[in-house]
Amino acid sequence: MNQTVCFAGWKGILGLGLAERELSCLLAVAAGQTDKEIAKHDGLSPRSIKGRIESCMHKLGVYKRPALVAEAFRRGLISPLLIALCAIFVGQSATSDNPVYRIRRPGERRIETRVAVRRIEAAQTA
Repeated sequence: MNQTVCFAGWKGILGLGLAERELSCLLAVAAGQTDKEIAKHDGLSPRSIKGRIESCMHKLGVYKRPALVAEAFRRGLISPLLIALCAIFVGQSATSDNPVYRIRRPGERRIETRVAVRRIEAAQTA
């Protein structure tokens, strides 16, 4: 049975190779926190946090923090909570027949493209 851990807008799934404390540190790294900030939140030393993160890196076979987050995301260990909410809203707007809920209306894309091209041309001449 897989359990979830949530931290700062990220959700992680236990039981897929990482311990609970390693997963909580990984979620904090994904949220952009430093070792000192994570240590202050957990009541531990920054060196212990660094060890947990290095353990996660070793288990996932990566050696840098951005790669750690990317690999955990690719393997499905972590996911942002915001994506789930966005998927719900996009799914509702795509299936709805009400024109108020539609994301794009016919002809709107051409106008956006023209405006974007003019901005690029203005930026290149300046």
